[in-house]
Amino acid sequence: MIRINLLPFRAARKKENVRRQISMFLLTFVLVIIAVIYYNVLLNHKIKSMQTRNKDTSVQIAKYEKINKEIETIKKKLNQLNQKIKVIETLDSNRKDTVKLLESMTQLIVPERMWLTGLDAKGDNISITGVALDERTIADFMIKLQQAYSNVTLKSLKQTEIKSKSLNLKNFSMTLAKMQPKPAASEKVKKS
Repeated sequence: MIRINLLPFRAARKKENVRRQISMFLLTFVLVIIAVIYYNVLLNHKIKSMQTRNKDTSVQIAKYEKINKEIETIKKKLNQLNQKIKVIETLDSNRKDTVKLLESMTQLIVPERMWLTGLDAKGDNISITGVALDERTIADFMIKLQQAYSNVTLKSLKQTEIKSKSLNLKNFSMTLAKMQPKPAASEKVKKS
C-alpha cells in the first residue's frame, strides 16, 4: 500500500484560511472605520448647517422682536389716541346734552311768570333754582317737567318779599333725574 502524506497540504491550507480570515477582518475593520469617518463627516456637516440655520433664525428673531416692539408702541399710541377720541366724543355729546337741557328748560318755563336763577347738572341729578310770582306758576312748571322728565321733586319753597315793589315772590328749588327728556306736549303737536 502506498501512503501519501497530506499533512503539509493541510497545514498550508490552514495557513491560507488564517491569512484569509485575518485579511477579511482587516478589510471589514477598515470598511467600518471608513463608514464611521463618513458618518462623522456627514454629522459634522449637518451640525454646521443646523448652526448656520440657528444663527439665521436668531437674527430673524431679533429683527422680528424689534418690529414687535415697534408694533406694541404703535398699539399703545393708538389706544391712547382712541381714548382721547372717546373723551372728545363724550365732551362733545355732553356739550350737546347741556344745550338740549337748556333748550328744554326754556320751553318748559312759564313765560313772564317765573325765572330760573340756577341750573346745575351733576351726575344723574339736575338741580333747578328759580323765582316765581305764585305757587300756581311753580305747580304748572312742575307738571310740565313731569311730562318731560322723571323723578321731579320740589325741595324747597320760600316766600321773598320785595318791599320797594310790594311783591311777594316765591323762591323754589327742585331736583329731577338726568335722562333724555321726553318729547314735550307742544313738540308732539308740532310733529303730528
